[in-house]
Amino acid sequence: MIGLFGGAFDPPHNGHVALADRARAALALDGLVVVVAAEPAHKVVTTPAESRFELARAAFPDETVVLDDHPRTVDMLRDHPEWEGAVFLLGADEFASFLGWKEPEEVLLRVTLGVATRPGFPRKVLDPVLTRLEHPERVEFFELEPHPIASSELRARLDRGEDVSDLVPAAVWKLIAEDGLYGLPGYTEHS
Repeated sequence: MIGLFGGAFDPPHNGHVALADRARAALALDGLVVVVAAEPAHKVVTTPAESRFELARAAFPDETVVLDDHPRTVDMLRDHPEWEGAVFLLGADEFASFLGWKEPEEVLLRVTLGVATRPGFPRKVLDPVLTRLEHPERVEFFELEPHPIASSELRARLDRGEDVSDLVPAAVWKLIAEDGLYGLPGYTEHS
């Protein structure tokens, strides 16, 4: 069974990699497709999709990475029948808003949800979502150790000129620095 891990990846960080690794083990996934959302429906991104795609390829070098221009998950799944039956990975906070997604029940007919929870995340936030689903059995939870960073905080730190090399995979940091992404001045090997 394959896992689908979608997001803006603006930029991808060590928490993303940890979630993918933990999901692979906890859900017995045979492989992973990392789906970079060109234009996510629920957030504004200013980093070009092609740059985020290259960053994701650097963060997940052993996985299939694709760039998708569907702003809604259900539309993406309709256009990729080969992903039918996959496990779509998301965090507990995203699952808490799952009923607000476009056609959540159709999403559940096409894929199983693999929901990463953190120790201490209030289960009372998730249970009302489960009780309103027609197919709650298509939701699997797995626990993930917390990682103290989010992409928005990384962007803020980079904007302040801070070094975040310990919070992202080395290959991602190299690309951010070389390409001058997130306000960093670009450099070359010879500068």
